[in-house]
Amino acid sequence: MAPMGIRLSPLGVAVFCLLGLGVLYHLYSGFLAGRFSLFGLGGELGGGAAGPAAVADVGTVDLREMLAVSVLAAVRGGDEVRRVRESNVLHEKSKGKTREGAEDKMTSGDVLSNRKMFYLLKTAFPSVQINTEEHVDATDKEVILWDHKIPEDILKEITTPKEVPAESVTVWIDPLDATQEYTEDLRKYVTTMVCVAVNGKPVLGVIHKPFSEYTAWAMVDGGSNVKARSSYSEKTPRIIVSRSHSGMVKQVALQTFGNQTTIIPAGGAGYKVLALLDVPDKTQEKADLYIHVTYIKKWDICAGNAILKALGGHMTTLSGEEISYTGSDGIEGGLLASIKMNHQALVRKLPDLEKTGHQ
Repeated sequence: MAPMGIRLSPLGVAVFCLLGLGVLYHLYSGFLAGRFSLFGLGGELGGGAAGPAAVADVGTVDLREMLAVSVLAAVRGGDEVRRVRESNVLHEKSKGKTREGAEDKMTSGDVLSNRKMFYLLKTAFPSVQINTEEHVDATDKEVILWDHKIPEDILKEITTPKEVPAESVTVWIDPLDATQEYTEDLRKYVTTMVCVAVNGKPVLGVIHKPFSEYTAWAMVDGGSNVKARSSYSEKTPRIIVSRSHSGMVKQVALQTFGNQTTIIPAGGAGYKVLALLDVPDKTQEKADLYIHVTYIKKWDICAGNAILKALGGHMTTLSGEEISYTGSDGIEGGLLASIKMNHQALVRKLPDLEKTGHQ
């Protein structure tokens, strides 16, 4: 007897095929969803697990932890700066001209310090905005892990975590401040710096001196490892200024404060801020005011601004305006920095400095 056959109508074949496609689509879409979840679609790659906990980690950052990593980053960058300088192989080149017509120099010290500092901070806090003086080459990426240990001196001053929204944070890195002086082997002026701003206001500042291995840090409304000096001269101040335009400031300063005023030409914005403080470093000069009259980058001044602010001091434009650390990377209005002085009275005494700086 012949075997019994099964005959399907064309409609049945079509239904069967559609059901099969539906099953395959369901399985494949589930697989893709799992893959996208694993790799964090819509954000940066991260090592944490997916789900509510990972979202919470991205949403906030602890400023106390950021301070600990910023100190470590400044020191690690400083190690590179010192190593390159002591090798005496700087690979010096020019990035172009500054607005004043001077060479804007870059060395291997700048590049290697920048890589250490940027990737240490970016690995620890992948969701925050980081602005740095030097270009970051993605092909030269380095994963530098933080051990999540907060130094005892920070824990002593700042006893509890201080969380803020990650989206409100901007980090400013200067991997080598005073590059010109670095190439001239004027080591005392050289610093590495990290600043953390929240909603444009400087709240954490770290200034590290690689060649004396001194580090100053402070958190606004938190604590610090540095303090102001006991006294300052407001009538006949010692004024620290850039080496490149000391004569320009001297002329106006002598007219304002008298012939007893001392002008101290120096390199590096970080060095100049430390000159206003009680710093246990024999190579550090002392000043009562810091004045700058030309365009300056925010990574040069943010850390010093945060430290002064934490200690009750002030850093403003020459017209007395607060400096916002969002948006553009520089300011046009010069700056005036002071501590334990009537800052606004000083602003009123120096009405012509900004105009002088643009001449």
